[in-house]
Amino acid sequence: DVCSSDLGNLGTAYSSLGDQRRAIESHQQALSIAREMGDRRRESTDLGNLGVAYARLGETKLAIDHYEQQLSITRDLGDHYGEGRALNNLGSAYAELGEIDRAMTCFQERLDIARQIGDGRGQASALMNLGLTNAEMGDRAGAIMVYEEALSIAQAIGDRQTEANSELNMTRCLKAAGDLPLAMAHGEAAVKLFEQINDPKARRVRSQLEE
Repeated sequence: DVCSSDLGNLGTAYSSLGDQRRAIESHQQALSIAREMGDRRRESTDLGNLGVAYARLGETKLAIDHYEQQLSITRDLGDHYGEGRALNNLGSAYAELGEIDRAMTCFQERLDIARQIGDGRGQASALMNLGLTNAEMGDRAGAIMVYEEALSIAQAIGDRQTEANSELNMTRCLKAAGDLPLAMAHGEAAVKLFEQINDPKARRVRSQLEE
């Protein structure tokens, strides 16, 4: 089990460094060991990690295959946090393929689970993704409403990164809708939050507001 975990951690390190092929190799080795040992929780984690690595390579259909296997196991185990993560990743993969309806279904299921288990961070993440898919479909009003809810939750749980990204996404929707004064107000709020957490987006957003 330690060996499987170590291989999984190694794969995650390779993935974060951008070496997805070596990440996949490590995660596949970890997955084989987890299956040999009958460790289904570890198996679901390894499947999710493989999905992420494939997604980063642009091999979206392979990513979906692994996320769906992960989702099935997490449901068998009653692992609601794992189920939520799998649904979130699956939704992002479907969105990448342009299958927006399937993506929204995944994100809504993710949101429902997060609400049931009181996972504020999960709720904010799902709402952000629902906002992005609404915006993709041209429903700016729906997107803004969802972003406002994500912002409220992020403020309540002290998640400054999601708070900043919510403000930024609202800025983009409002600007596209032609409400420039309100867009500017949310943009300024986003810049301040990004500056507070030392996120390099602050400078880029600031320059965009000044254009």
